[in-house]
Amino acid sequence: MVKLDYSQHQCPYPVVETRKQILANPGQSLEVLVGDPASRDNVSRLATKMGYQAVAEKVGDGFCLILTPAAGENETTTPGQVAPIAATTGKTVIYCGSDRMGDGDNPFGRVLMINFLTTLLEMEPLPDIILFVNSGIDLTTTGSAVLEALKTLESRGVDIASCGLCLDFYQKKEQLQVGRVTNMYEMVEVQCQAGRVICP
Repeated sequence: MVKLDYSQHQCPYPVVETRKQILANPGQSLEVLVGDPASRDNVSRLATKMGYQAVAEKVGDGFCLILTPAAGENETTTPGQVAPIAATTGKTVIYCGSDRMGDGDNPFGRVLMINFLTTLLEMEPLPDIILFVNSGIDLTTTGSAVLEALKTLESRGVDIASCGLCLDFYQKKEQLQVGRVTNMYEMVEVQCQAGRVICP
């Protein structure tokens, strides 16, 4: 049995790392230690989605999950595999109109956006293009906490494009660290022709 201790980490780290271990050890059972109910629930959902049964038990301040391959998998999915996302016509576009995710506390919104973009690295298929607009350009310029993640996405074929007008407005064109400069015409065109547009 593969034993994993993520009790000192918050989501999405336990989910992302558990997924990696499931894929690296197909058909094997796993014991996963997590530190909070949210991680317990998220890892359990991931395991179920990937064809595993999850049993959680309270251990100290955290939880121990035993993940075992479920018997009687359907014909199209084996343990460790996720059913493919339904195909769409056109590109998948992610539109980051801010350096934050959602409304509410701004620093927490920035943490959520960082988690969103780093978690994208684990998705298949990857998006075709990520557009950064308004304060979203802070994510592609000097000082961004997600530059490494974005550079990795770019190296894997994702088009990283920041609004040139926005870079000029915030006086950050010389600070662009990843991807390329785009314009409003292209951004409108890409979104109008997209199969799906995701706005985190």
